[in-house]
Amino acid sequence: MDDSTLTISLIIPVHRNHEPFQACMASVRNLKPAPDEIIVVADGDPEGAALAGSMGIQVVETTVAGGPGAARNRGAEQARGDILFFLDADVMVYPDATDRLHKLFAEEPEIAAVIGSYDDQPSEPNFLSQYRNLLHHYVHQNASPEGSTFWGACGAIRRVVFQDMGGFDERYRYPSVEDIELGCRMRQRGYRIRLDKALHIKHLKRWTARSILYTDFFRRALPWTAIILRDRRLVNDLNMKTSDRLSVAASGLLFAATAGSSIRIEMLMVTGLMAGMLFMLNQPIYGFFYRKRGLWFAVKSVPWHWLYFLYSGLAFLIGIVRHGLGLKSVERG
Repeated sequence: MDDSTLTISLIIPVHRNHEPFQACMASVRNLKPAPDEIIVVADGDPEGAALAGSMGIQVVETTVAGGPGAARNRGAEQARGDILFFLDADVMVYPDATDRLHKLFAEEPEIAAVIGSYDDQPSEPNFLSQYRNLLHHYVHQNASPEGSTFWGACGAIRRVVFQDMGGFDERYRYPSVEDIELGCRMRQRGYRIRLDKALHIKHLKRWTARSILYTDFFRRALPWTAIILRDRRLVNDLNMKTSDRLSVAASGLLFAATAGSSIRIEMLMVTGLMAGMLFMLNQPIYGFFYRKRGLWFAVKSVPWHWLYFLYSGLAFLIGIVRHGLGLKSVERG
């Protein structure tokens, strides 16, 4: 088939969070050209099914919530398009998304999938939501265009490739790393993924301290560690670049030195060295925060960023121990 005639099926799983979903659907109506079909998967969500139905949207309804991976699979089973375009229900898509996908898949027929990026204008005004979403934006904007994984929030994949891969792993019962896991399997099979840094979505999620810590540790770091150990492959991309790995080590040494300074005053020197190392390694992102939101925002982001490195390293160590003991991966229901 001529890639210029490829059709696009837009698939959106929804589970409860209906206000962002309505904003998402409003943005979908502005897509130019419009998708060839739109499928909303109400994942154990009768209200979401009724809401989508009232919009005249094709609805696939599940009686029990199986998680976003399973919901996307159910939508893909009903889709007829050549390209499956997955979008989260708590994002707003930019109007040129489908046009960009048509052009990318047509111009690069060897590409199996395309992923996008959060924009730099998060909707929620509180500091943690701004920090978290700007961090994600920065990571994607500074990653390799030769993608190392898939992204379910805004990702498109050729239907034949999706079927060949068996879709998302449905053992992930909650939003986790089911998209990353699919991308890792795709790369192992030799499929190419393109990161289009201009394919933007706006994240509508409000982040709190609790949601960041819980999601990052239990839904991201621990299960991602399990994938790394399973595949025995650690990519130098996204948030796992060499500078990030060094930052994880430095944050652990900083914590240990700070704790040990009450016993040995010499540890204060180590504390200072590690703090300086962390700042220098991550100066580019702090400069980005400063340019986007000012000095005070950048200053406030530093302890949260260092804490992120610390608990990511802890999760990696716990994951290694669990893997060695043959324990079940904790992110799966």
